[in-house]
Amino acid sequence: MKEKLISLMPEFQLIQDSELQEKSITVWIEAVKKGGWKIDDLLQMPFTLLIDNTEVNIIEHTRAVTLCSVEIGEILLEEYKERISLNRDYLLAGALLHDVGKLFEYNREEGKFVKSEEGELIRHPISGASFASQYGLPKEVVHIIAAHSKEGDGARKTVEAVIVNHADFVNFEALKI
Repeated sequence: MKEKLISLMPEFQLIQDSELQEKSITVWIEAVKKGGWKIDDLLQMPFTLLIDNTEVNIIEHTRAVTLCSVEIGEILLEEYKERISLNRDYLLAGALLHDVGKLFEYNREEGKFVKSEEGELIRHPISGASFASQYGLPKEVVHIIAAHSKEGDGARKTVEAVIVNHADFVNFEALKI
């Protein structure tokens, strides 16, 4: 399962801290298992239920948000130099894991993806952050996951969390038009 996941999201390999890379991969694998999914299900799973009949799956969205986040981070570092600092590995891990909670927020009924009972009660930023925290990820990465959506309004405390939030919304809004 690990090799298949890495082939779908090669950005895991950009995380230089091998322990953080391994923990991030493990969170995805364990979330797939807990959600009762198979890795191939992720290729059909929509990244959102808020856009009717979206053809963008959770893998494509996660990769796009991750790549946008990295580019934003690099530009900020280049343009603002010593006035800003960020942890690239935390940024990558947070972006790769930002929607992992959707594996609990969704269910499939009669071939259609719908909100699960758990998803009706606890949205993916909270369930994802809670789940990821069980695997020993740094609190800064858990913060990115928890703060990436509206639940994080007013609570984003790191540059990395701000970047992933905006990269996520840019990707969502661009597809909603």
